[in-house]
Amino acid sequence: MNEPELQFLQVGHGSAARNIAYAKQLGREPGIVWLQGFKSEMTSVKPTALAEWTAEQNLAFTRFDYSGHGRSDGCFEVGNLSAWLEEAVAVFRELTSGNQIVVGSSMGGNLALLLLRHLTKHDAAAADRVKALILIAPAWDMTEELIWRRLDIVAKSSLLKTGVWMRPSRYGDDPYPITGQLIEDGRRNLLGRTPWQPKRPVRILHGREDPDVPFNHSEQLMDILKGPDIELYEVPDGEHRLSRPEDLHRLFGLISEFTSD
Repeated sequence: MNEPELQFLQVGHGSAARNIAYAKQLGREPGIVWLQGFKSEMTSVKPTALAEWTAEQNLAFTRFDYSGHGRSDGCFEVGNLSAWLEEAVAVFRELTSGNQIVVGSSMGGNLALLLLRHLTKHDAAAADRVKALILIAPAWDMTEELIWRRLDIVAKSSLLKTGVWMRPSRYGDDPYPITGQLIEDGRRNLLGRTPWQPKRPVRILHGREDPDVPFNHSEQLMDILKGPDIELYEVPDGEHRLSRPEDLHRLFGLISEFTSD
């Protein structure tokens, strides 16, 4: 598939205003809204494959780059969950209509949960349009559970003293910055351990061999989410990205449960 035709949505006001790059395919409902992971872009493997599949199925599909990512405005180092959630809320409200399935990968899974919680509290009509969540290795409460608590004393000391720690990446040549403000902002956006009823179907796909978001992180999420239609699917040999053809086939199958005529 060719590069998507990009458009831009302004989010925020005054000095916080930024242009968010997005791509939108028209199609039938329920549409799909894609939320990617930390440091990922809407042109990476999974959203590109999902764009092709949704086009074949004549499904609406909306994806975007968070600020500081891809083609959107902003500096990655000043980004945080509050800003990225604000962008996800704006994209959902302003760029989609009708019923939607929110599909989130890694940090995007965290944001999918935060998006639903925000809409449930502040915009019931928009929340009602979320018909299901599909979460791929969801990194819920990632800044606290998966970053801060994993740091050794040297890394924590560096972060506290300088405000930044350069985290080695498994997926690129260069480390990337984890900032103190990212951690602090994350503490204002925790799902926590309090039981919560999403009140719609939730499907979780997670690789048993995931080194970044351990499989038991999703098992713990299953203890938090309450309701009759929440399921966790294990990929025994799967790692974090779950972007192999067989992984994508599993993902499409989960989505098809809610899009089949």
